[in-house]
Amino acid sequence: MDDKEAADALAAHYQALRREIGQVIVGQDEVVRLVLTAVFAQGHCLLVGVPGLAKTLLIQTIADALDLSFNRIQFTPDLMPSDIVGSETLTQQREFQFVKGPIFANLVLADEINRTPPKTQAALLESMQEYAVTVAGQRYPLARPFFVLATQNPIEQEGTYPLPEAQLDRFMFNVQLGYPSYAEELNIVKNTTADRQHTVSKVLTAAQIQAYQALVRRVPVADNVVEYAVSLVHKTRPQGERAAPRAQQLLEWGAGPRASQYLVVAAKCNALISGKYSPDIEDVRAVALPILRHRLVRNFKAEAEGVTVEQIIKELL
Repeated sequence: MDDKEAADALAAHYQALRREIGQVIVGQDEVVRLVLTAVFAQGHCLLVGVPGLAKTLLIQTIADALDLSFNRIQFTPDLMPSDIVGSETLTQQREFQFVKGPIFANLVLADEINRTPPKTQAALLESMQEYAVTVAGQRYPLARPFFVLATQNPIEQEGTYPLPEAQLDRFMFNVQLGYPSYAEELNIVKNTTADRQHTVSKVLTAAQIQAYQALVRRVPVADNVVEYAVSLVHKTRPQGERAAPRAQQLLEWGAGPRASQYLVVAAKCNALISGKYSPDIEDVRAVALPILRHRLVRNFKAEAEGVTVEQIIKELL
């Protein structure tokens, strides 16, 4: 099929995925949209929310709807890097054999990623950026497509290890999950306390996802849209010549070039799943908050005045 037909097929598959996921997950429409955008845009996603908001269930349901290999890693303080990437073991023939860890899957759920020390968190860095791991000097490529969907609890900070900025920057989106509405929670309780099980059908294969990822990259973008995305990122840099006055007042550090890249790619994907063939400025604005949220560092003035990163981003938009 040509690119126009492929774009129509992507929009149709996106709606089919939403329907399948909606059988299990009530509400959270914006969260589902962003996670699926990350899948088609070849990015990783960090989901932040209090316990009980179905973060893990959402990721498992998406894995069920995609015909991909899936592994879950429960991060704990005693987890070692070898528990993630794998290790070499001695066989009966006295030869070293590499035993692959749970990172060798298409879709990896990193549950409570801030519960493990930086040494173990760093084991994900190479896989997220290079799509490969190196053990004992040997490089092992990961199967494509490859996504890390991580969860984090913002409440309990005792015994946690905040992700370093370099690793946060590897995540395309930082998605904040809120409490469900009264009507949604009524629906959730009715569904989960009855003897009812929903079977999620497979919608997409690995080959189809890779084809859609390539399609997203080929989507044409007008120069004014790219300029808007890059200009928005430059506004966040307080030391830059294009810095916005509010950024100079309230920010210590702004977003890097990866934010500009993600804004354009995510805007392309947002346009396709919305039934359009090319993104406009509104598509950039639609993905700006989750892309910039974890890339801006507030200064003391902003923290003292209680100004949130979200408020700063909305002012810059």
